[in-house]
Amino acid sequence: MTSITTIASPLDINTKVDVKNRLFKSAMSEQLADAQNAPTEKLIRLYRAWAQGGAGLLVTGNVMVDRNALGEPRNVVLDELSDLAKFKLWAEASSENGTQVWMQLNHPGKQVPSFLSKAPVAPSAVPLAGGMESAFACPRALTETEILEIIKRFAWVSARAKECGFTGVQIHSAHGYLVNQFLSPHQNRRDDQWGGNLENRMRFLLEIYRAIRAAVGNDFPVGVKLNSADFQKGGFDETDSIEVIKVLQEEGIDLVEISGGNYETPSMVGDGVSESTLKREAYFLDYAEKAQKIMSVPLVVTGGFRSAAAMNGAIQTGAADMIGLARPLALDPALPNKLIADDAHAMQLPKLSTGIKALDTLAMLEITWYEHQLERIGKGKQPKPKLSTWISVLKTFCSLGTVAFQKRRA
Repeated sequence: MTSITTIASPLDINTKVDVKNRLFKSAMSEQLADAQNAPTEKLIRLYRAWAQGGAGLLVTGNVMVDRNALGEPRNVVLDELSDLAKFKLWAEASSENGTQVWMQLNHPGKQVPSFLSKAPVAPSAVPLAGGMESAFACPRALTETEILEIIKRFAWVSARAKECGFTGVQIHSAHGYLVNQFLSPHQNRRDDQWGGNLENRMRFLLEIYRAIRAAVGNDFPVGVKLNSADFQKGGFDETDSIEVIKVLQEEGIDLVEISGGNYETPSMVGDGVSESTLKREAYFLDYAEKAQKIMSVPLVVTGGFRSAAAMNGAIQTGAADMIGLARPLALDPALPNKLIADDAHAMQLPKLSTGIKALDTLAMLEITWYEHQLERIGKGKQPKPKLSTWISVLKTFCSLGTVAFQKRRA
């Protein structure tokens, strides 16, 4: 009798590393660093709750490789000024209960609010659109010297993550951040070796991967979060994405997580997703089924999963090797244990809106409302699924106002 693979089944990441089950906590914005952008007790408590909640692998919220390039005020930063003892405590709490914990590495590129930077950087000087123009300054194009320095930063941070006890790293190459900007022909309009055809546009990601691998060795897991598509006219598309995966596998990548969209087209939170896709639960499952035809490493599909039945279905059909969960874990840290214990278990997320679409967009409600839930867990409280969207928006703007004032005073 052959055993049936389910979300409860273990998975070999490589010859040295295995994960106890197929549930993968995908990265979320936490906003729980301190004023020096170091991990706080709230952040450590949050990850301990997730580790005890039963997920096989936790990926941290994006850890920025440059404290002068923050996507949000309270991003965690790992650099020469960081207190590594705090990172070791974070890794220790996150790896309780036999849990793998990987640090997600990121640079925001131009996705930096203007109150944090009036001069963000990007592959090319292409401003954000889609109603984001007032909140994000137009970037300047990076020089080649700056590009090479950022690549070195990714490698240095990876080595420190390994030193601190994290069991892997993930390169954030999705959601419109810097690596994704290099991949996109819409965002990247360079005419040097870093832009133009796909070979050149993927060069930044490949050089980051190669530098990381040289820094951490062959056995330490290195994954990538990659857009299936940007869902943006002239942007990174499915054909490009498949080709990038092929090259990354040849280079030795250990795991690929699939998502999609960016700040302008936020498909990763279900914006613009068709009704038929919503019924299947996974936003990017159609793409995953295409990708699996060429996959030789584990594939994680993140976005839209809400029931154990759909998750097990995706695993059993081979569409996904792991199931990525993000926002559901902000409302129930113990969800993995419940999904594994009961194959009929499911949860639904609330529909969030103040009733004023422009305000929802400006406050990034689909992100910040969940950040407030994570803060509650970090304080040792239970999540509050009925938290008022107006209260969440008010908290967001009060927080941003305080940060902006502190920045001016500095």
